[in-house]
Amino acid sequence: MKDKSRNRKNIDLKAIAVQAMMRYGFEAQFSRQVTDEVESMVAGGLKYEPGGVRDLRHLLWSSIDNLDTLDFDQLEYCERGGSQEIMVKVAIADVDSLVKKSSKTDEHAARNGSSVYAGVSIFPMLPEKLSSDLTSLRPGVDRLAVVIEYAVLADGSFRPGDVYRALVKNKAKLVYEETGDWLEGKSGVPEPVAAVPGLQEQLRLQDEASQRLKGFRLQLGALEFDTIEAKPVIREDAVKDLVVVAKNRAHYLIENVMVAANETIVAFLEKAGIPIIQRVVRVPRNWDGIRAVASTYNETLPVEPVAKALADFLIRRKDADPLRFPDLSLTVVKLLGPGEYMMLEPGKPHTGHFCLAVMDYTHSTAPNRRYVDVIIQRLIKSVLDKKQTPYTMKELTDYSAWCTDREKAGKKVERFMRKAAAAAMLHDRLGESFDAIVTGASDKGTYVRLLSPPAEGRVIRGMEGMTVGQRVRVRLAALDPYRGFIDFVGGG
Repeated sequence: MKDKSRNRKNIDLKAIAVQAMMRYGFEAQFSRQVTDEVESMVAGGLKYEPGGVRDLRHLLWSSIDNLDTLDFDQLEYCERGGSQEIMVKVAIADVDSLVKKSSKTDEHAARNGSSVYAGVSIFPMLPEKLSSDLTSLRPGVDRLAVVIEYAVLADGSFRPGDVYRALVKNKAKLVYEETGDWLEGKSGVPEPVAAVPGLQEQLRLQDEASQRLKGFRLQLGALEFDTIEAKPVIREDAVKDLVVVAKNRAHYLIENVMVAANETIVAFLEKAGIPIIQRVVRVPRNWDGIRAVASTYNETLPVEPVAKALADFLIRRKDADPLRFPDLSLTVVKLLGPGEYMMLEPGKPHTGHFCLAVMDYTHSTAPNRRYVDVIIQRLIKSVLDKKQTPYTMKELTDYSAWCTDREKAGKKVERFMRKAAAAAMLHDRLGESFDAIVTGASDKGTYVRLLSPPAEGRVIRGMEGMTVGQRVRVRLAALDPYRGFIDFVGGG
């Protein structure tokens, strides 16, 4: 009898991931110069000037992230204030304390632009001895951080506060899934939460701040999407399953708190009168396309782009048809256009972030994973140290374009690897039939997503009459993990 699992193991997904990285212009490995430089950082250990760093190790800091995360960028802490305010502190890993501008490690990070999460492999922007250790806010160790303060008001708006350096210590590593289930009342208190006195109350307060912030932004027209990104489950070097992790209250807690933290950083740097890099999503050029999509649901959007009208439409569709909402989300996201980075000159108007319904936004809260955040951190520290800005406007303009390009390339790697992993898992199921939903039907082709497993592919025959959102039966006709494609025929 043919050993199917053995055949799947022969598909070397890690080698495919390396090839995909190289195809899209990334460096998949660190040079000897970088590794030698990092070894010298390890030998040097934690160094700082106590006079310029506040000692906040006593606060009940915690992190929430994925189960397998080691590169902790952020910690959170809240206190009650007067007039129903909630005072928020966000600690961001001080990557610049070790990774100096123009060092070999910095040059590698700049070339790749960000970490790339390829499903079967992670290609970190910084060597793991840094991102998973020395510059990671991992539990139980003293770490340098840049702390961002702001106050969340009773109506959900916020008041930017102070920004400064600090010494912090993570008291608990928490996981999105179990923390979210607890906050939503679906499960009991997670063991890591119960083990730390006062942490339950602390997380409830953080959640309250998050819900206020979220409610306020939704009133302004912030958009909420559900998109399906299947993550491969790997055992014994073979893909055993594809799982979709749904966002829960813990995901939104981190997202909402970080949006306000990034807005606070923009206010801080603008007050200093220096150029910065802003994160923008422009007012959609293809608003007519979005209106056309809405019309297929007998809905009418305004002639001119209005974020609140689109947000309300999306909420109604999610309530009416949650099964198909991820595919509607993906369609709208494509029509909105991608996010990008832009240099913002002091005193000039902001472009804004249409999806978040904010005008003053940047990326500063993940310096272990994104290079723009390292640049912003250096700008912050130049203000704190009263030193000359470390980047010219031309450099910031060039880095904005380059990091936008690298982000797009990274997403292409991740999409390719999702297809490759799905093809590897389905490798022995050629000829089988599956229930699916049509996710695209145009001159460019007809595409479907299987209900289980959530793999996507193209319908090469028998697609006549298929419309987006329709449930169909398809048969697996061909696939190739190395080329990242899956083909179906209709009427399976």
